[in-house]
Amino acid sequence: MRTTTRTDVLDDAVIGAAAFLAGGANVIMQLSWPEVGYGVVESRVDSGNLFKRPMKRTRTTLSYLAVAALGSEADKAAFRRGVNKAHAQVRSTDASPVRYNAFDKDLQLWVAACIYKGFEDSYRLLVGVPDRALAEEFYRASATFGTTLQVPAEQWPSDLDAFEKYWRDGLKRVSIDDTVREHLTAIAELRFQPKPLSVLFGPFVRFVTIGFLPPEFREQMRFSWSSRQQRRFDRLMAVIGAVVRQSPRPVRQFPFNFYLWDVRMRIRTGRPIV
Repeated sequence: MRTTTRTDVLDDAVIGAAAFLAGGANVIMQLSWPEVGYGVVESRVDSGNLFKRPMKRTRTTLSYLAVAALGSEADKAAFRRGVNKAHAQVRSTDASPVRYNAFDKDLQLWVAACIYKGFEDSYRLLVGVPDRALAEEFYRASATFGTTLQVPAEQWPSDLDAFEKYWRDGLKRVSIDDTVREHLTAIAELRFQPKPLSVLFGPFVRFVTIGFLPPEFREQMRFSWSSRQQRRFDRLMAVIGAVVRQSPRPVRQFPFNFYLWDVRMRIRTGRPIV
């Protein structure tokens, strides 16, 4: 595995386009708690709706990850203000099957935990398994995925052992019903893109998405997955990982480094960042 210093662990762990392949799986993990799932499905913020504004929603999501992982405290504060304006409108109604509020710190913690798991899984598959000390450093740095919004630093589980307990407990709340499952399946099949793109690339995206999903989430999504498919997935990750490990950092981090630059330009010119 390539040598990594402890001081730049999160910056070095950002794999960019390669980790982007795990994005669909990570969305499924995040929305697997009913409160988060319905918060997205029922959201009245049309500007953030993936199926109505796919380019904008994709930009906002990648910009958030870029700012949380690579940005300065000023970048994070600016992005927090922008997200808060949108999240203020994301609340359950009397007709909602579950109660939710986008400012709920427990829900934000679950989303942040899923993002960490996505980055960790991508790094492990594409770069290598880090030693315990490096894994702990990377884990502690990943608190930024929650603290960039409302999660207080002390709410982030203290170490990897504490996180594993939190994660096991969190899996008990995973429950995807037909409404949320249909929404997530459409994402996994790229149905938010124009039909030519979804027809051409949808099967591949679905395959990779299922490959990145832990078994508990595959079961909830009712996705089948064979040992043959697992072998194909492992071979694909081996090829992509070989390219990632040989790439210089700016190439490896694309497009996250681009979206961080875009956020800073938007701040500088007074344009919306969310």
